[in-house]
Amino acid sequence: MSTLAKETTLEDANNQSFWMPGNYQGAVRRTDECFQACNFLVACFQERARVEKQYAQQLSEWSNKWKPLVDGSPLYGSLLRAWQCFLSSADRLSALHSSICQSLVSEDGDRVRTWQKETFHKKIFGGFQESHDFEIGFAHAQKPWEKRLKKLEKARSAYHKACRKAQATQDRETHTKGNPDYAIEKQKKIHEEREQAVQEKDKVRGCYEKALEEVTRYAPRYIEEMESIFDQSQEEERKRISFLKQVFLSIHRHLDVTTNESVKAVYNELHHTLMSINEQDDMRWWKNNHGPGMPTDWPCFQEWIPPVKKTKGKKEIEKRNMLERTAMIGGVRVRALYDYVGQETDELSFKAGEEFLKIEEEDGQGWCRGMKDGGREGLYPANYVEVLQ
Repeated sequence: MSTLAKETTLEDANNQSFWMPGNYQGAVRRTDECFQACNFLVACFQERARVEKQYAQQLSEWSNKWKPLVDGSPLYGSLLRAWQCFLSSADRLSALHSSICQSLVSEDGDRVRTWQKETFHKKIFGGFQESHDFEIGFAHAQKPWEKRLKKLEKARSAYHKACRKAQATQDRETHTKGNPDYAIEKQKKIHEEREQAVQEKDKVRGCYEKALEEVTRYAPRYIEEMESIFDQSQEEERKRISFLKQVFLSIHRHLDVTTNESVKAVYNELHHTLMSINEQDDMRWWKNNHGPGMPTDWPCFQEWIPPVKKTKGKKEIEKRNMLERTAMIGGVRVRALYDYVGQETDELSFKAGEEFLKIEEEDGQGWCRGMKDGGREGLYPANYVEVLQ
């Protein structure tokens, strides 16, 4: 499935960061998601096994239908043996595809089911023990940190509120100075209110700084405890990736049975893709996008900034820039090697042999952007096409 990068603000990135309260759930959910993925994997290749079985039956039926007709044909000698060889080859292929069906179900499918039972331990009231243990570990490490963050947020809010009040009293005092409409007593009272507001602001500021100091002092311990639990979850994920890699390689070994050069090229390319699975690279990417490697805006002192006053009688003019896509001139003509049905609205669908234009190079996830002759654009797997010479 393809994903397009979306622009996010620093505040959004901070809110989504692994370090923020509750955002460790992605690491916890990996256990349940992997179990569900295993169910999908077994169902997927059980369906492929049925395809192999149906193909084997069709080959056998075709051979049995034509055997008596070929044997009774007017052809003879080597020409007859050549024709009969097509039928005997179909019988051998039928047996071969039947064995593939059995391997996908009884070997690969059973292997995944057995691994699921040994790896995922269900709790009495639902869920898995592994997910529960990680949830408890992360929650325990995050509880003191969340408590300090709430205290810090409360202190920051109080300080900013005091700043606004002090600013308001200062504005009132400035307005009343030298104004004959205000009595001396009134001006004195406003002056006292301003001094009191300033004192209150300084007092609240001290509480804010103290709370921030407490958060900053606790941060190293928080990081250490969270990373310790995360490393444990990473090790479990590494084992899962390594196992599933071996399952995919086993399935590939059962399916790669032909010596036809064009088909061999397909399976060699598939094998290359499977062999490129690397648990360390996968975990590194996950860590940088959903774990401790994510950027975060660590708490720091935020000075209160007075709001800008708008001049009365003037209207703000909003400008909207229409972004126009620039058509790419040129591109590379490619031909589809296999059928592909897009899973998302931003993906292309095509049939094997269909030709279209590649307008963007392959990205880091193995996707290219193409455009059909009718102008339809979308993403597609790079290894599903070949460049036309």
